[in-house]
Amino acid sequence: MKIFLALLLALSTTLSAHADPAKWEGEIAAFEAGDGRQQPEHGGIVFVGSSSIRLWKTLAKDFPEHRVLNRGFGGSELADSVAFAERIIFPYEPRMVVLYAGGNDISNGKSAQQVFEDFREFVAKVRSGLPEVEIAYISIAGNPARWAQVEEVKAANRLIEDYAKELKGVRFINVFAKMLDEGGQPRGDIFVADKLHMNEAGYKIWADVVRPFLGKP
Repeated sequence: MKIFLALLLALSTTLSAHADPAKWEGEIAAFEAGDGRQQPEHGGIVFVGSSSIRLWKTLAKDFPEHRVLNRGFGGSELADSVAFAERIIFPYEPRMVVLYAGGNDISNGKSAQQVFEDFREFVAKVRSGLPEVEIAYISIAGNPARWAQVEEVKAANRLIEDYAKELKGVRFINVFAKMLDEGGQPRGDIFVADKLHMNEAGYKIWADVVRPFLGKP
């Protein structure tokens, strides 16, 4: 009986460590419907991940010298981008993929180690279909709404940064420090009322930090 309970607990823990991709099916299908009306050009840069990517409305204006495509969806976790890679990354044959995800994972109870393992899976998945593609990971940001989780955020960022250094064509983009004030707290002027998502000033910071990593047009 004790062995059965232990196995059941282990299974429960494993299942809880993974996102539920099915709930994003509507948003992914909407991307595909749009592609059916006008297929994006190949060879550009795909931005993928959670709502901070989805809400980046000035993406094309911020990087006018590049062909960028926004495929952020909902409040997704990193594992969701793994699950949908064949549908929101592979069809465009991009030269680069820029990912922002992990904050929702931690907020939903995942550890830094679990976020890191999901990132490793993301890299493996993307490279399985696009062996030469460059991958850039935007660090999990600190924000007022989730500041109580900041140590786990920092730990996840460190793990991913160290891993990226070991891999050719994988880059870590550190926006974390740029979003803090002189006292080391999140800047209040770069977030909207929910204190989680960014306003125009916040996205300007991201654009300035991300731009050098995108390479030549």
